[in-house]
Amino acid sequence: MNTESKPATGSRPLSPVIIVGSFLLLLAFLFLIGQGLRRAYAGPIAIGQKVPAFELTTFEGEVIRTTDWQGKVIVVNFWASWCKPCEQEATDLERAWQHYREGREVLFLGVDYVDTEPEARAFIEKFGLTYPNGPDLRTKISQMFRIQGVPETYIIDRAGRLAFVKKGPTSFNEMTGVIDRLLAQAP
Repeated sequence: MNTESKPATGSRPLSPVIIVGSFLLLLAFLFLIGQGLRRAYAGPIAIGQKVPAFELTTFEGEVIRTTDWQGKVIVVNFWASWCKPCEQEATDLERAWQHYREGREVLFLGVDYVDTEPEARAFIEKFGLTYPNGPDLRTKISQMFRIQGVPETYIIDRAGRLAFVKKGPTSFNEMTGVIDRLLAQAP
């Protein structure tokens, strides 16, 4: 009886090009998975860190880019029509917006989170919100800030760094205290 193993008819050893190519493809795949995990486990933007540029398309179709507001203070408020605490702060946010609106040194952005457009528009109308508001399409902005719920308010200083975070409803006095301090600082 012959115990030697013979290659199957028609089979050839794998070419070194195929082996190296497969290995490189595997490395690229592992790299992409690693990058995704790093982003998924990254913490929220910390106070003092630079906030990446982003844009918000309002319910009226206007595109607002934070890069167009460099050197200004930016207030970003995450809200939803179904959020009861958001109702508590809506009037104070509008009042603060009206307080700073004319000077064009402060931009308020309302980012509607996981909502439907009709309900969001009804919320805006109910509270008479006049600062720019738009949906967080594909939750892109909320993922960048790593929000944990609504309402959440982030205030970005003139240098583009995160200066203030409030998880939960904010108030007129709380916001104006932070904004006035930031406006007093040299750009």
